[in-house]
Amino acid sequence: MTVLYSNQKFIHFPEHLSAIRSKEMIAPVHIRIKPINKCNHDCWYCAYRVSNLQLGSDMDERDVIPFPKMMEIADDIVDMGVRAVTFSGGGEPLIYARLPQVIERLAAGGVKIASLTNGEALAGKMAEAFAAHGTWIRISIDGWDDKSYAESRGIEEGKFTRVLNNMRDFAKRGSNCVLGISFIVTERNCEHVYDACKMFKDAGVDHVKLSGVVTDNDVAAVNAYHANFRSVIEGQIERAKTLNDKGFRIVDHYHELGDTFANSFTSCPNLLYLTVIGADSCVYTCQDKAYNPTGLLGSIKDRSFKEFWFSEENRERIYGFNPSLSCAHHCTAHSKIVAINAALSLDPDHTPFV
Repeated sequence: MTVLYSNQKFIHFPEHLSAIRSKEMIAPVHIRIKPINKCNHDCWYCAYRVSNLQLGSDMDERDVIPFPKMMEIADDIVDMGVRAVTFSGGGEPLIYARLPQVIERLAAGGVKIASLTNGEALAGKMAEAFAAHGTWIRISIDGWDDKSYAESRGIEEGKFTRVLNNMRDFAKRGSNCVLGISFIVTERNCEHVYDACKMFKDAGVDHVKLSGVVTDNDVAAVNAYHANFRSVIEGQIERAKTLNDKGFRIVDHYHELGDTFANSFTSCPNLLYLTVIGADSCVYTCQDKAYNPTGLLGSIKDRSFKEFWFSEENRERIYGFNPSLSCAHHCTAHSKIVAINAALSLDPDHTPFV
């Protein structure tokens, strides 16, 4: 099975390393678009909606990218040569009703498509669009049955069964779109990881990525939360790995968060590889700082994304951004930033000595 998750993907885009060295602007490789801030679930740990996590401090749940603006953004993305777009939240991206049209426009321009979703709306024309054009879709889940799922997400019982059926129906399409699960490990579900993973495998998913829930901006508090059940979850993960075979894989991302909160970097090279467009039609540094004033690069309400991205205003903000001052929180790109900085630090006279 080929590798889907890696912090080494940046090596396939050496032109971005060159741009970073000379502090020039280049189109991002990957853009996350948050089409809508409304969500049909209310997860107890959602970083955009709970007060003890830093995401979403400026998020207005009424915001949605107007469809004409969305299509303008799509056309800019194609014109700029952006390679991939992931639709995510904020809210639940698949409840953006005209998303299939956006997907078709991007795919026609050669852009790879993906989405992070709760999976409830992965049906009908939405599922058809991802089956036809998607590279991957990953369903975030934390329950193992209707009751646990409803309690965790503040929704009516029966939705877990619906999402599981959506998985089965999508898998039966025989699409090349990789169907993955992001299983958020919590104290509530730690004893059910193996059973849940087996259930998802039986439903036809390609892999399950296991990640620990982030409960706080303080790393010690997060690690203390997980320490309460670490021995249980470690046993469950090892058992889940026995499910691995040619068509299914457990991706173990469950670990202590450690220095992913200790951001001593004085610049962030990842900003040239990945950026975020929010439902408020603003551009942000990354998914960890969306709807947060410290991550705001600028608004594209009254100008095109392409115009803004290549502006001197944006160049100054990107190259002036200092994570050591602005990112005292969990950083999903930490290992990638370490790898990019290592590549940037290589002496060009010595790189031929491989």
